[in-house]
Amino acid sequence: MHTFLEFEKPIQTVMEQIEKLKEVAAEGEVDVANTLKDLEKKLAETRRSIYTGLSPWERVQVSRHPDRPYTLKFIDVISNGTFEELHGDRTVKDDKAMVGGFGSIDGRTVMFIGQQKGINTKMRQYRNFGMPNPEGYRKALRLMKLAEKFNKPIITLIDTPGAFPGLEAEERGQGEAIARNLFEMVQLKVPVICIVIGEGASGGALGIGVGDKVLMLENTWYSVISPESCSSILWRSWDYKEQAAAALKLTAQDMLENKLIDGIIEEPVGGAHVDSEAAGLKVKSEVIKHLNKLVKLDPEKLVDRRAKKFFAMGVVHKARSKGRR
Repeated sequence: MHTFLEFEKPIQTVMEQIEKLKEVAAEGEVDVANTLKDLEKKLAETRRSIYTGLSPWERVQVSRHPDRPYTLKFIDVISNGTFEELHGDRTVKDDKAMVGGFGSIDGRTVMFIGQQKGINTKMRQYRNFGMPNPEGYRKALRLMKLAEKFNKPIITLIDTPGAFPGLEAEERGQGEAIARNLFEMVQLKVPVICIVIGEGASGGALGIGVGDKVLMLENTWYSVISPESCSSILWRSWDYKEQAAAALKLTAQDMLENKLIDGIIEEPVGGAHVDSEAAGLKVKSEVIKHLNKLVKLDPEKLVDRRAKKFFAMGVVHKARSKGRR
């Protein structure tokens, strides 16, 4: 059962034609091979045509596609099923919105950490819709320190609409937990690769987003605020979310142009939800490529480069007033 976004209606039409043709072929002895081949070619062309010119708001929609693979799916593909999840922050509880543990990438052990959304209504509630509480960020930091202790690289997968904004989260120190992660991640003496695989909203994403390499999948977004929230603040309505998405410069292309990320990972034509296995293998290929270089660097040099990279972002130059020396 496929789910189609509004702008994917032409794709839906062709796919329905293909399904009907397959039903006809199954019911009788009609040879539909040539027609089916033409329709599959048309489907590929339609997908390519639509996904070549997506607007920022349409990319936001794709990043939230209900069929899109989430963190655990990517980890499963990248680690080839070797992932062993670790639980708890050793203080409060085990936050189900944040997952992490050791896994292997072609024989190399790494620490995986990421936000996990639910695949259905029940699981979304269980995972708190991918919005971690403070204990989620503290669990992530505990696992990062564990990886550093055993000299293992860290891979973080970012996909969250933001840190949980509830009163209880603030009471338990949401802001401090995220700030602590930023401070500690800069100083980790092992390679850190961060990948935005879906939504990258605000400090909730940045709390596991400080790395030697920060990459984004093609149809994802990374911003201080979501388009809807931005629209509601500026225009007192969600009706201007498309304009907000464009103004925020939140797409992977915008982020790369502004030198806030290090690269874009191409998705299968039609988005990662079309072929999650292929999307996972593309991510794996990029991770291996960067890890092979990063593991060769001296730990002190690694930290120094990482710090300089982030310190150079958002530099402000004050203009002198006229008549003043």
